[in-house]
Amino acid sequence: MNRKAKAALVCALVVVVAMAFRVSWNALRDIARAIGADDVAATLYPFVVDGLMALALVAALVLIGTDRRFALRVLAGYTLASLVLNYVHGLVPALHEKSVDWGRLADWNPANWALVLLATSLPVGSIYFGSDLVAKVLHHRPPIEPNAQESAHTDVNRSMGELGEPGAEETTAPAALEPVPVDVVDVVVDPIEARVPVAAAETVRPRRATGRVPDAARSARPVRTPEELLAEARSITEAWSIEDLTGERIRKALRTSPVKARTLRETLKAERAANATAEAVSG
Repeated sequence: MNRKAKAALVCALVVVVAMAFRVSWNALRDIARAIGADDVAATLYPFVVDGLMALALVAALVLIGTDRRFALRVLAGYTLASLVLNYVHGLVPALHEKSVDWGRLADWNPANWALVLLATSLPVGSIYFGSDLVAKVLHHRPPIEPNAQESAHTDVNRSMGELGEPGAEETTAPAALEPVPVDVVDVVVDPIEARVPVAAAETVRPRRATGRVPDAARSARPVRTPEELLAEARSITEAWSIEDLTGERIRKALRTSPVKARTLRETLKAERAANATAEAVSG
């Protein structure tokens, strides 16, 4: 679909939503008047209910995991509340003519009390849920793409053990470690007395390394692809709880870089959230 077709589709959606809001606005305004709101409050009341539905929908498109499920619950709850109030507005013709008694939305007292409680609690719920959704959206950090290239300056945040991790370009085997030369003292020996076995004379005790091991002396470690890292992370963290899925713990368990550990953490959390959603839908 090209850009013009997408723009036309969005404009059509905006028009449909605007007309639907106008229809719902009439019913919610009459409901607000019936529960004691003045003209200004009754005019703003539909924005409190249907406006929070739009905010929850946008938040559900941005957030992930448990935050997204929370936004979807808010969206479903306020959609159901708006549907109930619109339905009551259609069942009570007196609401259309402003002749209904103040605080009276149904003839049966228990139903009337429930409807009045619902209508009066929606503005308070909009303050709470709306503030929470906005805070979650502002503090949301999008997950890092698994195939994103690491920048060169991330090496300063790596530990000493990770600095020696070979990159994808290091495919050749390192050169063999050459023995450290030992100082030899020139000694004049009589050929007749020099009957020590040659093997014993050539045996040299290796010198113990006293500093940073050269790169050539390090054993080559196989380069793991993102798919292999993710499969290994799934196997290791299968029994972990969601609180234990931290970047530092994954980094130590897999012996990988902090950037890759954070990527695996977000991917594993997203998979658990998707599995939880699938189980909830199927249940």
